[in-house]
Amino acid sequence: MKKIALLAIAIVLSVSLFSCKSEEKKEEVKQQELEKPQEVKSNKIAKFNLQPVKPVNGKLKGVVELGASGFNSFIINVDKDLNWEVKKKEFGASLIAEGMTNTREVNTKLKEYIQGIVEYGVAPKDIHFVVSSGAAKEDITKIVSKELKNIGYIVNTVTPEQEGQYALKSVLPKRFNSTAFVVDIGSGNTKISYLEKDNSVVALESHGAKYFQKNTTDAKVYDDIKATVTKVPSGKTLQCFIIGGVPYKLAKSVREGKERYTVLSTNIGDFDKVAEEEGKKVKCGLNIYKAIQEQTGVKKVIFDWDANFTIGFLLSETK
Repeated sequence: MKKIALLAIAIVLSVSLFSCKSEEKKEEVKQQELEKPQEVKSNKIAKFNLQPVKPVNGKLKGVVELGASGFNSFIINVDKDLNWEVKKKEFGASLIAEGMTNTREVNTKLKEYIQGIVEYGVAPKDIHFVVSSGAAKEDITKIVSKELKNIGYIVNTVTPEQEGQYALKSVLPKRFNSTAFVVDIGSGNTKISYLEKDNSVVALESHGAKYFQKNTTDAKVYDDIKATVTKVPSGKTLQCFIIGGVPYKLAKSVREGKERYTVLSTNIGDFDKVAEEEGKKVKCGLNIYKAIQEQTGVKKVIFDWDANFTIGFLLSETK
């Protein structure tokens, strides 16, 4: 009996000791978890550190885009291999006052503007003027085009398809020819382009960011943009190089320095604040961006601070 009692006491003591050790182990594990360095989640977007090839023995060339509300101009240094860099750029220059119809005054203003480009070092014959097919219909651009012709310049009217082709030529780095596509979200239309296997450019067109002015619904635009971008081969949707007014606003909200390229978040919600602050055009442009991103599943969207379809035009004119 005495042996059985002692055995029972030993078992109770063993169980108690085991329980205590288990509790101590749990506390130890808990303490280790608390002492572990916690992972800090960050919304920071990865950098895109591509360094474009600098032009060698290049030549200065200038291009001016005529718009109803102002001129955009670029002066670039470009070499025989079409390597280029922007030397000067200007947006929305109010050269011609609204309602100005005095052709002599328009003529004088244009000569002054051209002289400024010449003084920078661009030869008169290397200054080009372009206008989109939409802007070409505006009264003021008709007057400007006529006066430019009178002083020896031709204004080149470009179609939406050509805009898409020129955009690709300026923004798509050669090493991404087989994996990326290009988007230019403009006010009047959006151009989506990519390269075929034979290096010919396919340019597609759909709604622009000011579609709200035509009372077109968000849902209609979203569906139409998705239908358009489905034509881009899946193998060319690994990266998207993007330009345009709305992408500029999105990139500006996250740019950290003076980098040439800014990677945009593919989480559309990250730009809700920008859309709220900037208004209807950006909100509608974000709807277009969302449709493109969700249809293609593109993981890296890169905004180029220097590229513009007019530079693509210049590159096409460079022999």
